[in-house]
Amino acid sequence: MRLPAFAVFVLVAFPVALVAQTTPGGAMPPRSWVDKDTGHRVWRLSDEANSGGFYFNINAYTPDGKQMIYTAPDGIHVMDMATRKTKLLVPNPAAGAETPDDPSAVRGAGAGRNPKALVVGNKTNSVFFTQSDPVTHAPAMYKADTNTGSIRKLADLPPKASIVSVNADETLAAGTYIEGDATGKEYGSNVPAPAQPAGAGDNRVASAAQGPHYQPPNKGQMMEARLAAKLPLVLFTVRLEPGAGGEKPGTMKVLLHSTDWVNHLLFSPTDPELLMYCHEGPWQKVDRIWMIHTDGTHNTLIHKRTMVNEIAGHEFWGLDGETIWYDWQPPKGEDFYLAGYDLKTGKRTALHLQRDEWSIHFNLTKDLDLFTGDGGDPGQVAKAKDG
Repeated sequence: MRLPAFAVFVLVAFPVALVAQTTPGGAMPPRSWVDKDTGHRVWRLSDEANSGGFYFNINAYTPDGKQMIYTAPDGIHVMDMATRKTKLLVPNPAAGAETPDDPSAVRGAGAGRNPKALVVGNKTNSVFFTQSDPVTHAPAMYKADTNTGSIRKLADLPPKASIVSVNADETLAAGTYIEGDATGKEYGSNVPAPAQPAGAGDNRVASAAQGPHYQPPNKGQMMEARLAAKLPLVLFTVRLEPGAGGEKPGTMKVLLHSTDWVNHLLFSPTDPELLMYCHEGPWQKVDRIWMIHTDGTHNTLIHKRTMVNEIAGHEFWGLDGETIWYDWQPPKGEDFYLAGYDLKTGKRTALHLQRDEWSIHFNLTKDLDLFTGDGGDPGQVAKAKDG
């Protein structure tokens, strides 16, 4: 396996790094500027306040490489990569539209009246999203063509389910749901919100004022509480297109029952039958990274912790689908590696990093030639002075 080079200064691989407003009510940043510390040019890609890109390991680009999807308070947008012109692809329903939120929706479960973008297709120029059906008000999954804007309903979804990933041939989606009543125990509702000024909203939920990627100050406490809750959970797939064996869209298949907190589902970019997922929680307390086949077999742990306070996480696929990469620290905050698990051989590659070379998130260019990262600062786990 040829090892890529590093470039921890490259921000354009993370669309979330280029949002249109730095603070609520703040001035719009310039369209482009040169970073004074590195000399590299930075471009602002969007004009909508509190717009943002997908999470670092979720595909935001169309298969032809010509478009990128991002979200804003008014809906889902598409950007032409050559001209950087944007358009609103899937708008939120008009104010007053009679599409109530799913009352079971908590921290991404269920579906609301506004479209929730999930991922851009690996096969077609399209974006997948969940939303309440405007007629039945039940949660459903949709697909929007990024060129024509046409929208097609793919499947109804079970209540309380959280759908987060679509497979390589766009025939299956994967998600989880909690069995039984978990009111007040789900992540995001399991710890009282910190005291806030009178009239302020619940700061555990992202909002137009707080931005699309807001992180609450009591996140660690909530993660501890959710892990300890041991809620019975189901990992499943739902069919989006008719299957070769006659399976109809909406058909569900259970892959796993667990009382661990299963999260961060991410299909292989090349193998439609392979799903990566995580045992979520404080990293030093869980063996986090796993993969499973869509028939429920070959449930495989990718990295086994062997020492106290060892952590591994922020995993992502190489776009060839042959390697799972992740941040590995044996132990936490002391020693730093970008590690890769080779699916063919089961062997691990470990690239050692100095503190200032470490990033919170890494990714890899499409040609597998260059790692990119968003760096770190003294407040992060590496406590880098110049990250």
